[in-house]
Amino acid sequence: MAKVSEKLFKIFVYGTLKNGEFNHSLLTNANNGFARYLGEGKTVEKYPLIIGTRFNIPFLLDKCGRGQNVNGEVYEVDEEMLKKLDELEEYPEYYDREIQEIKMEKRDEVTKCWLYLMRNCPDHLLQKPLLNSYHSSTDFPYKPRSERDSDINIKDEMI
Repeated sequence: MAKVSEKLFKIFVYGTLKNGEFNHSLLTNANNGFARYLGEGKTVEKYPLIIGTRFNIPFLLDKCGRGQNVNGEVYEVDEEMLKKLDELEEYPEYYDREIQEIKMEKRDEVTKCWLYLMRNCPDHLLQKPLLNSYHSSTDFPYKPRSERDSDINIKDEMI
Protein backbone atom coordinates (compact mmCIF):
# COMPACT_ATOMS: atom_id res chain seq x y z
CA MET A 1 0.00 0.00 0.00
CA ALA A 2 1.36 3.45 -0.93
CA LYS A 3 2.17 5.87 1.85
CA VAL A 4 -0.43 8.60 2.23
CA SER A 5 1.16 11.98 1.60
CA GLU A 6 1.84 13.98 4.72
CA LYS A 7 0.68 17.50 5.25
CA LEU A 8 3.15 20.00 3.82
CA PHE A 9 3.99 23.44 5.17
CA LYS A 10 5.49 26.45 3.42
CA ILE A 11 8.38 28.07 5.23
CA PHE A 12 10.23 31.31 4.48
CA VAL A 13 13.96 31.30 5.31
CA TYR A 14 15.97 34.52 5.35
CA GLY A 15 19.26 33.68 7.08
CA THR A 16 21.60 30.74 7.55
CA LEU A 17 19.09 28.27 6.05
CA LYS A 18 19.25 29.90 2.60
CA ASN A 19 21.08 28.21 -0.26
CA GLY A 20 24.82 28.82 0.09
CA GLU A 21 24.62 29.54 3.83
CA PHE A 22 25.93 27.40 6.69
CA ASN A 23 22.70 25.68 7.80
CA HIS A 24 21.26 25.06 4.32
CA SER A 25 22.42 21.42 4.49
CA LEU A 26 19.72 20.83 7.11
CA LEU A 27 17.11 21.43 4.38
CA THR A 28 18.87 19.27 1.80
CA ASN A 29 19.44 16.27 4.08
CA ALA A 30 16.63 13.79 3.36
CA ASN A 31 17.23 12.17 6.77
CA ASN A 32 15.68 15.31 8.28
CA GLY A 33 12.48 14.96 6.26
CA PHE A 34 11.16 16.39 3.02
CA ALA A 35 11.98 19.85 1.67
CA ARG A 36 11.37 21.27 -1.78
CA TYR A 37 12.55 24.69 -2.96
CA LEU A 38 9.67 26.76 -4.35
CA GLY A 39 11.49 29.99 -5.18
CA GLU A 40 12.69 33.32 -3.91
CA GLY A 41 10.34 35.62 -2.09
CA LYS A 42 10.06 38.76 -0.04
CA THR A 43 8.00 39.62 3.03
CA VAL A 44 4.91 41.66 2.18
CA GLU A 45 5.28 43.45 5.51
CA LYS A 46 8.45 45.26 6.53
CA TYR A 47 10.54 43.76 9.31
CA PRO A 48 13.91 44.61 10.85
CA LEU A 49 16.50 42.02 9.84
CA ILE A 50 19.71 42.48 11.82
CA ILE A 51 23.00 40.70 12.40
CA GLY A 52 23.52 40.31 16.13
CA THR A 53 25.86 38.95 18.76
CA ARG A 54 29.56 38.25 18.35
CA PHE A 55 28.53 35.17 16.37
CA ASN A 56 26.95 37.25 13.58
CA ILE A 57 23.57 35.57 13.74
CA PRO A 58 20.76 36.93 11.54
CA PHE A 59 17.64 37.84 13.52
CA LEU A 60 14.24 38.88 12.19
CA LEU A 61 12.75 41.06 14.91
CA ASP A 62 9.05 41.03 15.68
CA LYS A 63 8.62 44.73 14.94
CA CYS A 64 6.25 44.65 11.96
CA GLY A 65 6.27 47.88 9.96
CA ARG A 66 9.88 48.73 10.80
CA GLY A 67 12.86 47.87 8.63
CA GLN A 68 12.51 46.61 5.08
CA ASN A 69 10.77 43.97 3.01
CA VAL A 70 13.06 41.01 3.66
CA ASN A 71 14.34 38.76 0.87
CA GLY A 72 14.56 35.01 1.35
CA GLU A 73 13.62 31.61 0.00
CA VAL A 74 10.39 29.62 0.21
CA TYR A 75 10.39 25.88 0.81
CA GLU A 76 7.68 23.30 1.17
CA VAL A 77 8.49 20.95 4.06
CA ASP A 78 6.88 18.03 5.81
CA GLU A 79 6.19 17.83 9.53
CA GLU A 80 9.44 15.98 10.23
CA MET A 81 11.52 18.72 8.56
CA LEU A 82 9.51 21.43 10.31
CA LYS A 83 10.41 19.81 13.64
CA LYS A 84 14.11 19.87 12.67
CA LEU A 85 13.82 23.55 11.77
CA ASP A 86 12.06 24.21 15.08
CA GLU A 87 14.99 22.54 16.88
CA LEU A 88 17.54 24.67 15.04
CA GLU A 89 15.61 27.86 15.74
CA GLU A 90 14.88 26.78 19.33
CA TYR A 91 11.15 27.27 18.82
CA PRO A 92 9.23 28.05 20.97
CA GLU A 93 11.79 28.80 23.72
CA TYR A 94 13.85 31.33 21.77
CA TYR A 95 12.19 32.17 18.47
CA ASP A 96 8.52 32.31 17.70
CA ARG A 97 7.04 31.02 14.47
CA GLU A 98 4.09 32.64 12.73
CA ILE A 99 2.42 32.74 9.33
CA GLN A 100 3.12 35.78 7.17
CA GLU A 101 2.44 36.71 3.56
CA ILE A 102 5.37 36.31 1.16
CA LYS A 103 5.47 37.77 -2.36
CA MET A 104 7.01 35.23 -4.71
CA GLU A 105 9.62 36.87 -6.97
CA LYS A 106 9.15 34.94 -10.24
CA ARG A 107 5.36 34.83 -10.11
CA ASP A 108 2.75 37.43 -9.40
CA GLU A 109 1.65 35.51 -6.35
CA VAL A 110 1.45 36.04 -2.61
CA THR A 111 1.62 32.93 -0.45
CA LYS A 112 1.36 32.35 3.28
CA CYS A 113 4.45 30.88 4.93
CA TRP A 114 5.77 30.14 8.36
CA LEU A 115 8.71 32.28 9.41
CA TYR A 116 10.75 32.60 12.58
CA LEU A 117 10.74 35.86 14.57
CA MET A 118 12.47 37.06 17.71
CA ARG A 119 9.81 38.39 20.09
CA ASN A 120 10.29 40.72 23.05
CA CYS A 121 13.56 42.07 21.71
CA PRO A 122 15.13 45.21 23.17
CA ASP A 123 14.49 48.40 21.20
CA HIS A 124 18.22 49.20 21.03
CA LEU A 125 18.54 46.42 18.43
CA LEU A 126 16.72 48.72 16.01
CA GLN A 127 19.84 50.93 16.04
CA LYS A 128 21.74 48.21 14.15
CA PRO A 129 21.75 48.32 10.35
CA LEU A 130 18.37 47.06 9.14
CA LEU A 131 18.96 44.73 6.20
CA ASN A 132 16.74 43.51 3.39
CA SER A 133 18.86 40.41 2.80
CA TYR A 134 21.34 38.30 4.76
CA HIS A 135 24.61 36.81 3.53
CA SER A 136 27.42 35.58 5.75
CA SER A 137 30.51 37.54 4.74
CA THR A 138 34.12 38.08 5.68
CA ASP A 139 33.04 41.26 7.50
CA PHE A 140 30.33 39.41 9.46
CA PRO A 141 31.15 35.67 9.33
CA TYR A 142 28.51 33.45 10.90
CA LYS A 143 29.86 31.31 13.73
CA PRO A 144 27.96 28.00 14.00
CA ARG A 145 26.88 26.50 17.32
CA SER A 146 29.56 23.84 17.08
CA GLU A 147 32.18 26.61 17.38
CA ARG A 148 30.52 28.49 20.26
CA ASP A 149 30.96 28.04 24.00
CA SER A 150 27.93 26.01 25.10
CA ASP A 151 27.60 28.09 28.29
CA ILE A 152 26.75 31.25 26.35
CA ASN A 153 23.09 32.27 26.22
CA ILE A 154 22.48 34.09 22.93
CA LYS A 155 19.48 35.92 24.38
CA ASP A 156 21.73 37.40 27.08
CA GLU A 157 24.04 38.67 24.35
CA MET A 158 21.15 40.53 22.72
CA ILE A 159 20.30 42.55 25.85
